Amino acid sequence: MEYLIPEGMTPASAQRVLADRLELRAGTAGRADRVYYDTFDGRLHAAGLVVVHEAGELRLTSQDGQRVLARLPMPRPQARTFASSLPPGPLRDALTRLAGVRALLPRASVRSRERTLDVLNSERKTVVRMRLEQPQVGRVKLRPRLRLDPVRGYDKALRRVQEALGNGGGFELAPRALIEEAVVAAGARPEGVKAKVRVGLARDQPAGSATAAVLEALLGVIEANLEGTIADVDTEFLHDLRVSVRRTRAVQRELRAVFEADRLRHFRTEFRWLQAITGDVRDLDVYLLGFEELRGLLSAATGPNLDPMLAVLRSRRAGARRRMVRRLRSDRVSLLLAAWRQEIETLSAGPPIAELAGLRISQVYRRMVKLGRAIEVDSPSESYHQLRKQGKELRYLLELFGAPLYPEDVVVPMVRRLKSLQDVLGRHQDREVQAAMLHALS
Repeated sequence: MEYLIPEGMTPASAQRVLADRLELRAGTAGRADRVYYDTFDGRLHAAGLVVVHEAGELRLTSQDGQRVLARLPMPRPQARTFASSLPPGPLRDALTRLAGVRALLPRASVRSRERTLDVLNSERKTVVRMRLEQPQVGRVKLRPRLRLDPVRGYDKALRRVQEALGNGGGFELAPRALIEEAVVAAGARPEGVKAKVRVGLARDQPAGSATAAVLEALLGVIEANLEGTIADVDTEFLHDLRVSVRRTRAVQRELRAVFEADRLRHFRTEFRWLQAITGDVRDLDVYLLGFEELRGLLSAATGPNLDPMLAVLRSRRAGARRRMVRRLRSDRVSLLLAAWRQEIETLSAGPPIAELAGLRISQVYRRMVKLGRAIEVDSPSESYHQLRKQGKELRYLLELFGAPLYPEDVVVPMVRRLKSLQDVLGRHQDREVQAAMLHALS
């Protein structure tokens, strides 16, 4: 339970106010340094949790710090760390479930001056513990806080302290956890940057302005993930960038009626190039991420024979990444994204978005059903690939335009089933790519 100290009051003056209302015993005073960690897309924040390094240990706690789920004595992690790099144990297991292959990144570094206080009863027993804190992020001082730590068996005393703080004391419950305020002060967003965009649209909104709103959100995701892709922070930066490029291309194809044809042709060519230059690295990422699973399909005696191939795949990825980074840093990419933003800003007119999006959704659906019905047991892999592409097209349209415009209980199950189908087709496609790569490596 955290309270904000009244405006204009310092921790020292707050202590004097508290002493007038409660029987206090002053405790220790000192400094505390904390570094809060989360993934780029805020997976821990979404779960109501945070990783913090403090006093020589890494802890997984609730955002308010009241519940410690796992802890590990260790030096402060470097600029990024992965669950897989931690020693086996509860912390590693929990972070593997929460973060997956995403890197844990420092979100905010907080330096605080603190003083502990004990609230005493008539028998001079401690019934509530307090901590006055003046947190600071860089040069930014945050509003001082008062934290209450209950003592087991003294619930009535805790309620009396809470009443004393609220009734004329001027202390108010903190609306946000310290980590959230600290991350904002550090210039970031507590919830992270999500790859999945949600844009509020109205059914009668002109298709041009609705399309512009969706494309602007997708462009924001591309730009947000570009530097992490170049720096190779974790493999999900490239994945999220590619997904947003694919979604952009799907909108370009399916809602082309809102664009000027010649300019759209140029942008479609450029975004196709952007997708292509990132493809080799992603294919190799998928292979490397699933390598141990593939090794597990072989016998225990045969599995170790794949070690030389693992080294070759890593070498290939390093070369492909160098080529990709060189192109991503080129003027062609920066000029493309700047020109695309200007193009988006010109979109405004058109029929109601519900009319145009509904038409395109139904047409893509019919195309997908036709492709699916044509597939036989002996159909070539390209048939499955084309079905997968149409499934992606339909899913993207439903996610970007269906959910805001049509009932959620209709759209969500459709998207869920499409995703399930795509997972199967995606594994098939991944295996096709990997088989071709094996033949090339042999």
